[in-house]
Amino acid sequence: MMLDLRFTPRDPDEPNRSATPLELLFDLASVVAIGVAAQGLVESIEAGRTVAGLIDYLCSFFMIWWAWMNYTWFASAYDDHSPAFRLLTMVIMFGALMLAAGIDAVFDRTPILLVLAGFSVMRLAMVLFWIGASRGDPGRRTTARRYAMGITLMQGYWLVAMTAVMPSALLFLPLFLVGVAGELSVPALAERHAATTWHRGHIVSRYGRLTLIVLGQCFASIVLTIQLAPEPSLLDAGRLWQAFLLAVIAFSIWGLYFTDDPQLDNSGYGRALLWGYGHFFIFSTIAAAGASMRLLIEGHGETPLGNGILGLALACLAATLWIVRDRYRLKGMARWWLPCLAIMLLLLTLASPAPVEAIALVLVIGTLLRRRAPPHGT
Repeated sequence: MMLDLRFTPRDPDEPNRSATPLELLFDLASVVAIGVAAQGLVESIEAGRTVAGLIDYLCSFFMIWWAWMNYTWFASAYDDHSPAFRLLTMVIMFGALMLAAGIDAVFDRTPILLVLAGFSVMRLAMVLFWIGASRGDPGRRTTARRYAMGITLMQGYWLVAMTAVMPSALLFLPLFLVGVAGELSVPALAERHAATTWHRGHIVSRYGRLTLIVLGQCFASIVLTIQLAPEPSLLDAGRLWQAFLLAVIAFSIWGLYFTDDPQLDNSGYGRALLWGYGHFFIFSTIAAAGASMRLLIEGHGETPLGNGILGLALACLAATLWIVRDRYRLKGMARWWLPCLAIMLLLLTLASPAPVEAIALVLVIGTLLRRRAPPHGT
């Protein structure tokens, strides 16, 4: 019996909508790829390729995040729990695992054929998803077809551009950025006809869960800090102090993100796009913070490079949270607490960089001030 490729829209006001076990499994497949990318960043920096490593990390992270984001928003609007939906979801998960297996090639500047293959599997499955939506949602048939066509065209671009140009070539990054711009434009153009019925509470929950899972990169580094003590069976005061500071930073990241006021309001699709796209920097900086913690650990103490990347990642996180959330949600002096926190962290980074104790202290103070801010609706 053939699967019926027809997906009907969900109710955007459906009560008690939460992530399904299949979606959580999908997140795990994506986080495996994120972990590989973070480890590639660590190894590149240790090899003296800091700038190149950061570029490679952001490029590989974009492909992981973009495939995750496209699936997440589609599932919010069209997950009907049908066999066809579950099968295509598993196909995308397998593509994510293929992509994870090939990420090392990005950092080695060798042909990224396995990455392209995994990304292609994920994107072509999304084309089938949108074809199914065009059949099951007549009112948004044009929107679904635009998505299917846009993804197909962009996938053709990636296959041609990324196989014709080696990652080590100077032209690789400009071509990659052109592809990024093209991918980001697909939802904006497709949704102009008729917006899909994504569920606000479901989307906020999905993004929050991935934030927690990515934050696990920091927790893994904290455990490793304690494990690498000279005598694992004994308590090492220096290692415990470093682990404590890193834990304070990880808890502060949680406190900055999970505030009492809403993450996403219903002000329109433009605001939703900004919020959704901005999470690229939120997810990537949290994972980069975990990678910088690994640098501190493997350096057996304070390292200017590890401290610097940690401070930069945290500054970027605070600035992004302000851009996508706080500038709309807060009024008065409280509105400027996150920009001030970002500036303080940046100054600490540029002026030494500062020891982890200073970074943790500034971050804790900024987090406590932000969490005391009363929410203000828009």
